[in-house]
Amino acid sequence: MDAPSAAPLHIAIFPWFAMGHLSPNLHLSNKLAERGHKISFIVPQRTQTKLQHLNLHPHLITFVPIKVPHVDGLPHHAETTSDVPFSLFPLIATAMDRTQKDIELLVKDLKPQIVLFDFQHWLPNLTRSLGIKSVMYIIVYPLSLAYLGIGPRQDQGRDLTERDLMEPPKGFPESCLKFQSHELRFLVGVRKLEFGSGIFLYDRLHYSLSSADAIGFKGCREIDGLYADYLETVYGKPVLLSGPLLPEPPNTTLEEKWLAWLGGFNPGSVIFCAYGTESPLPENQFQELLLGLELTGLPFLAALKPPDGFESVEEALPEGFGERVKGRGIVYGGWVQQQLILGHPSVGCFITHCGAASVTEALVNKCELVLLPRLGSDHIINARMMSMNLKVGVEVEKGEEDGLFTKESVCKAVKTVMDDGNETGREVRENHARLRNLLLRDNLESSCVDSFCRQLQDLL
Repeated sequence: MDAPSAAPLHIAIFPWFAMGHLSPNLHLSNKLAERGHKISFIVPQRTQTKLQHLNLHPHLITFVPIKVPHVDGLPHHAETTSDVPFSLFPLIATAMDRTQKDIELLVKDLKPQIVLFDFQHWLPNLTRSLGIKSVMYIIVYPLSLAYLGIGPRQDQGRDLTERDLMEPPKGFPESCLKFQSHELRFLVGVRKLEFGSGIFLYDRLHYSLSSADAIGFKGCREIDGLYADYLETVYGKPVLLSGPLLPEPPNTTLEEKWLAWLGGFNPGSVIFCAYGTESPLPENQFQELLLGLELTGLPFLAALKPPDGFESVEEALPEGFGERVKGRGIVYGGWVQQQLILGHPSVGCFITHCGAASVTEALVNKCELVLLPRLGSDHIINARMMSMNLKVGVEVEKGEEDGLFTKESVCKAVKTVMDDGNETGREVRENHARLRNLLLRDNLESSCVDSFCRQLQDLL
């Protein structure tokens, strides 16, 4: 790699206490360190060991562990959202906010030139008082913030209604996003969610975006440029794209048991379903998903957390299910090597909860996408972006009012992408192949990261 033309930067990175934020931020750190920049990565004390193996440049990326203060109502030892159910996420936010004094001392001591952060609304004022620049770096696609965003709908603030969200904000670039009633209710409600220390989620984001020196996103101009330009106009500050942060080639091989099992099926015939590391599906939806997989008649591997109230996935299986799918279906409750499984030639279809990292991993592999978004703002938008804007995946149909899917709707979505004769499936497969080639183009990612680094230099 060419030596950077400007002097290397010292950047501190302080992500929200969630593995889905910590990992991509460390991934970005690797890309920056490759270019000679020094990174101080602020991480909850005990969580550091979970990330250690992802640090590819330990001579330039230094973990800075912080003690997470205990908050009443949180289990002792809880540090990130993966340690607690969704209902306790606001208490994780309170714990993060209580690190403010420690962070101030740390930043004074570390003396970085720039701090990247995401949910810490108090951070830009702290860094400004020390003469340090701040960038709110967000791991969702710019489309999410552009459509739902704080700035674009400033006049409506927290009082945004479901009717308001049915239309894009003023000046919004052309797009074909549509939402169901249950999603609109959720998206409106989430703005009024108290998210730590007596602060609404809406205000947390609003203060962060308004007071940061710049806004950064995981993304590239080819896919996200229109929305980044729009947000630059809305907020009147630079919007930086770090590149799609494609997964690093794994430095391990697939576990023997999965290698042997997947090796027993034809190329492109297996369905792989993984539903993220956080909130599990409720029991009825867990069972519908599995019955839908059974209904396809295809081999499948489903990596799922047990529903609430169950100790293991085995306990929650539909009656007689294990016997009926023996030899062609596995439901697994532990962690799996998702990236390596997605790249296995037998895997032809991936059912995903639509987290940004999982979607990116799927896009650079050959398996087709079936989108089953969890009820989270960015997951819903990611699903629409993939199914409606880019047309690279098929979404599982859900009830308009209750948001529930059925075994038939799971089976239908899988059959659409897997069936060679299906016209929608053919279009999706062609679009996916085109986008995959674009993302894997030799210089795409490196030119994005180079441009991101130049813009960081320009802030100084």
